[in-house]
Amino acid sequence: MNKPINEQTLRDTRERILDAAEQLFMQYGYEGTSMRVVTSEAGVNLAAANYHFGSKEALMQAVLRRRLEVINQERLRLLNEAEAKAAGKPLKPSVIIDCYFGTLLRATADQKAGGETFLRLLGRTFTEPSDFIRAFMSTEYADVLERYKQALFRSLPDVPKAEIVWRFHFMLGATSYAIAGTDALHLVTDWQVEEGSTEQDNNLLPRLMSFLLGGLRAPLPQSGNVAEPTTAKSAK
Repeated sequence: MNKPINEQTLRDTRERILDAAEQLFMQYGYEGTSMRVVTSEAGVNLAAANYHFGSKEALMQAVLRRRLEVINQERLRLLNEAEAKAAGKPLKPSVIIDCYFGTLLRATADQKAGGETFLRLLGRTFTEPSDFIRAFMSTEYADVLERYKQALFRSLPDVPKAEIVWRFHFMLGATSYAIAGTDALHLVTDWQVEEGSTEQDNNLLPRLMSFLLGGLRAPLPQSGNVAEPTTAKSAK
C-alpha cells in the first residue's frame, strides 16, 4: 500500500527547488545551470524536480512567475491607487514611472519578492534572454505593460505615442542593465568612485529614477536634430 502524499512536504520540496534554481540561475545563467546542479543544491533527487516542473524550461518559468506575480500585482495596485486619487485627471509621468520601475527596485528590500537575488536574476534574464524566456516575459508582462502604456499616453498627450513607446523601451533597457548588478560597471569602464566613498547600492533607486525621468523629459527628435526643450516639458 502506497503511503499518502504529504502536501506540506510537497510544497516544501517545491520551494527548495525554486530557491536553489533562483540562486543558481542568477549566478550562472539559464544555459550554465543544469537540473542536476539544481537538485543537488536543493537536496532532492532529479525525480522530484521532474515531478514538480517536468523540465528546466518549466522550472525557469516557475522561478520567474513566483516573483513577477507579486511585483506585477503591486504595480497594478499602486497604479489603481494613484488613478483613484487623481479622480480622472492624467497622472504625472513621474508618478507612473515610480509605480512601475520604483516597485521593482524596492523589491530588493523585500525577501518575499525575492530580494536582491531575484532582482539580479531578472537583470541577467533581460540582458541575455533565450527565445522561450523572451516569449514568456512578453506574455507575463502584457496586461501590466498595457495599463502603464495607456497611463503614459494620457499623461503625455502632446508627445507622439510612438515616441512614448520608444522611450519606455529605452527605460526598460536601462533598468535591466542597472539591476544586473553594479559589477556590470567593470565591463564597460574602469572609472572609480571618489576615494573613501561609502555609497552603497541603496542609492540605485534615486539614481535610476533621476536618469529615467531625464530621458522621458528629453527634447523630442526632429528630422535627425534635437527639437526645442519646450516640446517635452509636460513630462514632469
